[in-house]
Amino acid sequence: MAKFSSFEEILSWQKARELNVSIYKVTNSNDLFNKDFGLKDQIRRASVSISSNIAEGFERQTTKEFIRFLYIAKASAGEVRSQLYLAFDIEYINKKEFEELKLKTNEVSKLISGLLKYLHSTL
Repeated sequence: MAKFSSFEEILSWQKARELNVSIYKVTNSNDLFNKDFGLKDQIRRASVSISSNIAEGFERQTTKEFIRFLYIAKASAGEVRSQLYLAFDIEYINKKEFEELKLKTNEVSKLISGLLKYLHSTL
């Protein structure tokens, strides 16, 4: 198991938490996005899924289970990125918002990949 005493110490969880706040803010601040209940709910759930799966996997207290949940978290990051493209394409978010959110999402995904690589090396 990774050398963390709590999931709150994990950088990818911390960055995913920041991403959650950013996603909630952007979906609340734009009237079109706020009224599109389907996309708003889906992107929020996918974002929250990232941090939730990191936490849940860690709490399982086995490396194999942690790895399994990290893959789910990474997949959710891909889902968020895909939904960001749609939000940009239909002009719910502007280019600056899109780039900032995509950058944050990519950062979380890369951090998860690094953690996965480390965990696989410990098996």
